[in-house]
Amino acid sequence: MSQDFRELLKKVGSGSHTSKSLSREEADAATCMMLTQTATPAQIGAFMIAHRIKRPTPEELAGTLDAYTALGPTLPAIADGRKALVLSCPYDGRSRTAPVVPVTTLVLLAAGVPVVLHGGDRMPTKEGIPLVELWAQLGVNLAHLTLAQSHDLLNQTGFGFVYLPQHFPQANALVPYREQIGKRPPFATVELMWSPYAGPHRLVLGFVHPPTEALAQVTFALRGQAEWMAVKGLEGSCDLARSRTAIVGIHPSNHVPGEPLERLLLHPRDYGFEGDDVPLEDETSLGEALLSVLVGKPSELFKTAQWNAGFYLWQSGAAESLEAGLALAYDLLTQGQAMAKLDELRHHTTALIVDLVS
Repeated sequence: MSQDFRELLKKVGSGSHTSKSLSREEADAATCMMLTQTATPAQIGAFMIAHRIKRPTPEELAGTLDAYTALGPTLPAIADGRKALVLSCPYDGRSRTAPVVPVTTLVLLAAGVPVVLHGGDRMPTKEGIPLVELWAQLGVNLAHLTLAQSHDLLNQTGFGFVYLPQHFPQANALVPYREQIGKRPPFATVELMWSPYAGPHRLVLGFVHPPTEALAQVTFALRGQAEWMAVKGLEGSCDLARSRTAIVGIHPSNHVPGEPLERLLLHPRDYGFEGDDVPLEDETSLGEALLSVLVGKPSELFKTAQWNAGFYLWQSGAAESLEAGLALAYDLLTQGQAMAKLDELRHHTTALIVDLVS
């Protein structure tokens, strides 16, 4: 048993009247002890559920992110110095609505915008389809690439992927605790705020509950994350809904401390994109549905993909307005440039895997 960890556990787990929040330094130490398994399994499980009940503070989240930076992987900057978008989606995936993150990524790549994603395998509590499986259905196998190879892929194609089981096994070893406690621990919030990328970038945080955005604002101020955006997306992802108003909080690099976030309220009907969100009915055929979008076949999923890709083209600076972004997204999808990026990713990942085996 770790006596040091026991003292930290006592602080967060003493009940509603006597529990205390950890300092940033204490949260860093506690996270390091969990990631290195210095704490015992009983201590780790107790901490996760106690911390969830207490609710994390920005200082605690900043400390946990400090530990992730110290012990976790960092994908080096792309060689040409372009600013990337880091899209942070819940690691437990999607189970109700069809995701279009891969299509958004391919459209951005076709427009010259680098994209970094991160995630793991199926994860409690939702056990939804994760990003790595979506890409595999499209013929892009990312699970076996080393971090150096992921950096090669970033330099060659503009796309980087940090995969928890391969690149951060210490964090992946904590996943079974989520199943055992039956609830998302604060680590699930940390993953949305984590940016495993060293180059200039804009972090996009997907969220469901409004308090997450407020937590992020203070946490990022403590951590010096200068440029980020919070998207109230489908199932907490970075995908904008079409069935409701898109709520987006923007923190530009020149944001004045203490000032409120710039707020975007985007009504899909104002741009001709109002409609139901496409349900996720058959996971095994999702890749085929995304491929139909990439070859320009009209559908409700195509409209969802265009709506999202257009928004991110605008926000990344590849288009001057949302209207221009939507038009550019349509062209890149129907004229084959996004599909060409998929073929490029397939080619490079296959070559990297062959090099790894040989």
